[in-house]
Amino acid sequence: MSDTAPILAGMTVPGVVSLITLGVSDVAASTRFYSALGFELSSGSVEGEVSFFRTAGARLGLYGADDLRRDAQAGPPGEPGAFRGVTLAINVASPEIVDTALEVARTAGARIAKPAQATDWGGYHAYFADPDAHLWEIAHNPYWPIGPDGVPQLP
Repeated sequence: MSDTAPILAGMTVPGVVSLITLGVSDVAASTRFYSALGFELSSGSVEGEVSFFRTAGARLGLYGADDLRRDAQAGPPGEPGAFRGVTLAINVASPEIVDTALEVARTAGARIAKPAQATDWGGYHAYFADPDAHLWEIAHNPYWPIGPDGVPQLP
């Protein structure tokens, strides 16, 4: 048994998502897109190389897709625009805010992947894709009130 086993036995991975980094084809163009959505750009960004945005939840990073793939030692890239098995979500307090946010995204240059509509679970949502086809859901869930920190309060 190793010397670290007693330390690791009680350790868990912290349940905190602190940064989501999206691999993008053009950092500058994606930075303009997310700025047009109203995301606050951090002064810790390096123009054209990496951008960081403050959000009410995790921070959002934008980094060159090939650089990110190499850094993560990931396999070859998928087809452009292919579904990656991941969506990001912005939960809001009402269906009207879903509609307004979707229009802001459209104006910023997003492709609307799924128009706003009622769900079978009693909510209301839509999906848009950013310039690199990362999918974002804008959702209102009447069972998850939005807290003062802007994050949904789960039961």
